[in-house]
Amino acid sequence: MAQSAVRHILGLSGGKDSTALAILLHQDIPEMEYFFCDTHKELPETYEYLDRIKARLGIKIHYLSAAQGFDYWLDIYGGYLPSPRSRWCTRQMKIKPLEQFVGEDAAISYVGIRADEDRDGYISTKPNIQPVFPFKEQGLVKQDILDLLEDSGIGLPDYYRWRSRSGCFFCFFQRKYEWVKLAKEHPDLFAEAVRYEQEHKDGRQYTWTDGETLLELLAREEDIIAHHEKSVAQQKAAPNGQSLSLVDILDDLFDEEVDGLPCLACHL
Repeated sequence: MAQSAVRHILGLSGGKDSTALAILLHQDIPEMEYFFCDTHKELPETYEYLDRIKARLGIKIHYLSAAQGFDYWLDIYGGYLPSPRSRWCTRQMKIKPLEQFVGEDAAISYVGIRADEDRDGYISTKPNIQPVFPFKEQGLVKQDILDLLEDSGIGLPDYYRWRSRSGCFFCFFQRKYEWVKLAKEHPDLFAEAVRYEQEHKDGRQYTWTDGETLLELLAREEDIIAHHEKSVAQQKAAPNGQSLSLVDILDDLFDEEVDGLPCLACHL
């Protein structure tokens, strides 16, 4: 199939907003190229959700991967785990594969930032990639996104039962409750995250959360769950009888704890 002079691209993260954007645009822009930057450290629920999107919308998704995986880059960075202050994982495993996928072609990148969000998302420094924000242009907010997902039959990814965003299973932006739930939902993945903390040839130890190892965090499981449940109850008791969904509650609770915005190239 011959490509138009300008490519149209939409990055899927396995999250609600980018999925809703694909629902909104897939019929109007049939030449859209959908891609997913695959770190090979994603949750199983993310891959299942991408399969659901493909089946419902009848689209193809390009799975982009870095030439070298996470373990290679971890070694290059001296065993230093990625963190809010050093997001090397985003640069090496998300942004570079995307920019290689586009090359020097002129491209319009459709970004799933809502009208009720005060952020821009990932904007490439490459002049040939032009971002556009259909949700902002149309004034669409969170409830509109949830309606799009429900009406399409795609719904929400299963990880929303216990986690607020897509991304690697060991994402450093996870909250303490999400780490505890990872240990319950995927004990094998939690154990792998623990190994990344513990196994350094020179005896150093880096942690996914500041000042606390995952095993120390898990030892406080009951307190962390109790604190979370108390916070959920407080959120449900919203003023004016406002009814909050689980998505609203998780977004609000986890956003309050985040020191800075999450990894915007991942969580769209």
